[in-house]
Amino acid sequence: METKKIPVSVYAESTPNPGVMKFVANKMLVDDGAYEFKNIEEAKISPLATKLFHFPFVKEVFITANFIAIAKFNIADWNDVAMEVREFIYSYLAEGNPVLSDTAVRTSEERDSVEDHTGIRDFSPPKVEDLGEVGQRIVEILEEYVKPAVEQDGGNIAFAGYEDGVVKVLLRGACSGCPSSTLTLKNGILSLLQKMLPTLIKDVEAINDELM
Repeated sequence: METKKIPVSVYAESTPNPGVMKFVANKMLVDDGAYEFKNIEEAKISPLATKLFHFPFVKEVFITANFIAIAKFNIADWNDVAMEVREFIYSYLAEGNPVLSDTAVRTSEERDSVEDHTGIRDFSPPKVEDLGEVGQRIVEILEEYVKPAVEQDGGNIAFAGYEDGVVKVLLRGACSGCPSSTLTLKNGILSLLQKMLPTLIKDVEAINDELM
């Protein structure tokens, strides 16, 4: 019996991080949240991510919304391997294979509405209802003004906390380890928050290094 193909398209898109390529589909890959996998062991809840780690040059896999951001080791150049990865993802999705396992989907449905998945690093963002007025406003600004731009570049940002004027965020996907991420934090996100919340914001810090 011949496998029925599902209409789908996938294209590769470069990101500000030269080590990361973004692969965009014309369909949603996950209903909500973001899934980051640093190795094949963490990827066991995602059949797609597990297969991507079979490529020897794949270092990390990040899946959210309608795209996959893949970080590579320096043993390969994206000019040589991007097409191969794109064709693999296209075939995988066109054959109707799952992005996440049933266990992962059920676990996601049982969690709270503020959703993040970061493998074994066990980062859990603060619940919206537990935030003060300033914290809630910061989340609103990040979601409305910052997150769309970050996702456009193949990354993701999650609010991690606010204390003594310092906003902590988690950067993932193409933003994690990106040479321009510091510039984005200081000249982009910090400037925006200080403009919209004057006198309340002193600095913005990424907590990625604390979780490694």
